[in-house]
Amino acid sequence: MASELRSPKKGSGSTLLLACGALAHELIALNRANQWECFTVECIPATIHWSPEKIPDAVRNKIHSARERFEKIYVLFGDCGTAGELDKVLEEENVERIPGPHCFSFLAGNDHFESMSEGDGLSAFYFTDFVVKHFDKFIWEGLWLDRHPELLEMYFGNYTKAIYTAQVKDEKLEEKARRCAQKMGLEYEYRFTGYGDLAIHLHTVSS
Repeated sequence: MASELRSPKKGSGSTLLLACGALAHELIALNRANQWECFTVECIPATIHWSPEKIPDAVRNKIHSARERFEKIYVLFGDCGTAGELDKVLEEENVERIPGPHCFSFLAGNDHFESMSEGDGLSAFYFTDFVVKHFDKFIWEGLWLDRHPELLEMYFGNYTKAIYTAQVKDEKLEEKARRCAQKMGLEYEYRFTGYGDLAIHLHTVSS
């Protein structure tokens, strides 16, 4: 996977934000905007989502390696397809995580996402800023669609639209999102959500 998908460490605070790499840019932006000095950000590469069964152990290993270095650890993953296994690990380790089934939900705001998705059912595929920026590497190449375009129907045949839930207002990203949806053969819809519950919960953790 290309280097731009590898997530940086940021900060030297006493609270570790152990996060999915898909949130790295947003976390750094929120840290900078709020001038938080209490956080250190360390990420697990976002590509682990293609093997969600690996997420619980990856998070547990990170927690174990970080315990002696930090006063507090807070996990920024949704359930992310682990069928509750991640929450079992976090209960065993006595570590909290941000509420929500996945980052699409808590970035939009869990309550807002639930109401927003009711009308779309299972027919919508969601983009975030990360997905749009890294679409070719994360989606197209990550799912081998560049080599096997016949897989497109298998992966996305049940979807009718792609909804871009944007964290920042950026015309270039919006235009790219539109092209990505077209490449997937889906209708396109844009909804600006900002940082949703991510910002709210980080304010709570920082206090």
